[in-house]
Amino acid sequence: MKNKKLILAVALVLGLVQLSNAQIAGSKHDFSTATWNNSSPISSSLQGQKCRPCHAPHNSVDTATWGVSNAPLWDHRLSTATYTVYSGYSMNATVGQPDGMSKLCLSCHDNTVALASFRAYNVTPSGTAIIGSLSGGVSNLGTDLSNDHPVSFVYDASLASADGKLYDPTTQASGLAAGNSIDVDMLEPGTHKVQCTSCHDPHNGGGAPHLLVKSNTASALCMTCHNK
Repeated sequence: MKNKKLILAVALVLGLVQLSNAQIAGSKHDFSTATWNNSSPISSSLQGQKCRPCHAPHNSVDTATWGVSNAPLWDHRLSTATYTVYSGYSMNATVGQPDGMSKLCLSCHDNTVALASFRAYNVTPSGTAIIGSLSGGVSNLGTDLSNDHPVSFVYDASLASADGKLYDPTTQASGLAAGNSIDVDMLEPGTHKVQCTSCHDPHNGGGAPHLLVKSNTASALCMTCHNK
């Protein structure tokens, strides 16, 4: 009986890994054929990898040193940049410097850290960049985020009430999983903050364009939170 349970558990894990690879494969976050992920001085053991550019199975980055939580086995050097944050509209939310999951995204997308800055290759705060950078375009956000959707602010019932044009995230359905609210499916666990991952799934789980968590046809994603 124990052997059968073990076999079932292993099969389940392998199934989840295959599902994850299937979602990432061919997406914007499939780096297995990227030049910067397959060049010297990157170890040959990392070449062709889909997961290792962001995650390490062992000896991952101590993200607490960088003031970041919710970083699952992170394997990429984080940025030390100071950002110009969104302030173009009178908001009830307090928007500070990016933190949490948004900080992880910006470790590549602010273009201040080389793409190939893995843990084993120069991922300490005092390290220097190695290889790979983003070209122009929407993926290269830079450090001026004043024209981008604000992130790293608490979105709760109090904010929704004060704003008057936001749904209460604790009761409004996310549309991602049956019965789940915005707070459960789209806000950072533990902090209840809007982060990059509120709208984007880095693993392409939704299969929508631009790695969105769901299609934004007819502004459906926007109107999940905004009551317009």
